[in-house]
Amino acid sequence: MCAAQVVTAGNPEIYNPRKVLDSPEFKIFAPGEQPAKDANIACFYNDKKEIHLVQKPKPKPGPGQVLLHVRATGICGSDVHFWKHGRIGDSMVVRDECGSGHESAGEVIELGEGVTQWKVGDRVAIEAGVPCFKPSCDLCRVGKYNACPDVVFFSTPPYHGTLTRFHLHPAAWLHRLPDNVSFEEGSLCEPLAVALGSIENADLRLGDPVVICGAGPIGLVSLLSARAAGAEPIVITDVVQSRLDFAKKLVPGVRAVKIDPSLTPQQQAEIVKAAGGTGGFKLALECTGVQGSIHTAIYSMLFGGKVFIIGVGKSEQEFPFMHLSANEISLGFQYRYANQYPKAIRLIAGGLINVKPLVTHRFKLEDAVSAFHVAADPTQGAIKCQIQD
Repeated sequence: MCAAQVVTAGNPEIYNPRKVLDSPEFKIFAPGEQPAKDANIACFYNDKKEIHLVQKPKPKPGPGQVLLHVRATGICGSDVHFWKHGRIGDSMVVRDECGSGHESAGEVIELGEGVTQWKVGDRVAIEAGVPCFKPSCDLCRVGKYNACPDVVFFSTPPYHGTLTRFHLHPAAWLHRLPDNVSFEEGSLCEPLAVALGSIENADLRLGDPVVICGAGPIGLVSLLSARAAGAEPIVITDVVQSRLDFAKKLVPGVRAVKIDPSLTPQQQAEIVKAAGGTGGFKLALECTGVQGSIHTAIYSMLFGGKVFIIGVGKSEQEFPFMHLSANEISLGFQYRYANQYPKAIRLIAGGLINVKPLVTHRFKLEDAVSAFHVAADPTQGAIKCQIQD
């Protein structure tokens, strides 16, 4: 990071959410109210579990910043969770109006002082987690910036997200999109970064038998990533048949197993292992966070296997300790991602991973609230709802 990219104040102060909420330009639109075409609108949820469009001020870039016109934003399961439940764990709690969205790509429209690596019109993917990146931060210094204690992760309370028309971002945390990568694909780099981080941290090897638990968006990008990494066979599980059908269209060679809630995890694991045909799996990518699914993954492992948990679940869970111990099965976990965006862009641009089929529903920014209702309703059949502007 060059000196010109460093801003003088700390990121938590620069992106202080009160600057938006206390602005005289901030307003919440009533249902059916239409914003002006050039207004900086965004989709917010709050501690009353309400979701609505708001108007907020159009920011001006400072030193080391760029102003972006956000062109595509996907709705993540965590966005829906914050709206519906108001929290994830004990540290991420919605206490006020909070802007949603962190899966975004956009266009540079204005440069702050000292920004030389970007020009107006550049197309970029937006890395939503901005760490302090100070030499005094041990985690940033060793490349584990996802765990920086002073990170600003847009859309994680209290920080407002990127599901907005105009977004201010540090120039150093943008990634150039090649000409053959669309804004739509660029926004999908964020969930792909989660999957690529798990593939890397779980140490998946060519030819490893893998089970993926959950065929939601993260499970599906994990499926694409595991296939690109050479996993074989791959079994994917879910409780919804339509998602398994989608997975088989996405990767025809995958073997799909619908979970039967009436079975015990041990019984379900036998069905999953039979589908793989290898007697068990070396690795599970657990994308649900549900305790029963994690148990099924554990009982599906070969001796010495690894269950890598990506999904978000209850704060406290129980695990079959002695089965893990007697079979030397290890558990792994992932918190967001680090150093994955350049890789995600290369894989999409090079044709090794095709994320285009994941976007099943598209909405205008003015219709973002409707998009959230579709994303939150499993009967609508959405894989990824995306807002485009």
